[in-house]
Amino acid sequence: MIEIDIPGFGPVRLEHLVSDFTGTLSCDGILPGEVAERIREISQHLSVDILTADTFKTALSELEGLPCTVNLLGNSFTNLDARKEKFVRELGPEGVVAFGNGMNDRKMLKAARLGIAVSGPEGCATEALIASDIHVLQVIDAFDLLLKPKRCKATLRF
Repeated sequence: MIEIDIPGFGPVRLEHLVSDFTGTLSCDGILPGEVAERIREISQHLSVDILTADTFKTALSELEGLPCTVNLLGNSFTNLDARKEKFVRELGPEGVVAFGNGMNDRKMLKAARLGIAVSGPEGCATEALIASDIHVLQVIDAFDLLLKPKRCKATLRF
C-alpha cells in the first residue's frame, strides 16, 4: 500500500497500479529495462495489472518474469476504454492509480483515484490528459511520483 495525504485533494490510499502497455510502458512494443526495474520496485507496494490490446503482440514476452498480471483485451479494439474503466471499477477505484496515454485510457484514468497521463515517445491523447490528475513526460516519472510520494503531494495540493 502507498498512502499520500494531499491537502485539498484528500488522503490517497493506493493498493493497485493499473497501466496500459503500448505507448505508456513500452515504445514500439519494447519495454525499456528501467521500466522493468520500476515495475519490480512498485510491486513491493502495489499489485500491478497491465491492460492491453497488445498492438505489437509483444506484451507477454516483454513482461515475462515481472511481478505483474497481464490482461490481454483481445483483438477487438471496440470499447477498450469502457473495458479498462470496468476493470478499475471492479478493483475498487478508490485504491487504484492508473497510467495511460491513449484515447482508450481516458475512462480508466478518470475512474481511478489517481490518474496519471504519460506522454512518452508515442505521445498522449488530449482526452487522456483531460481525464487525468497528473501529466508526466515519461513513465519513469509516474513511477517516481508513487515511490517518492512527496512529489505527488507537491503536484496536487491546493
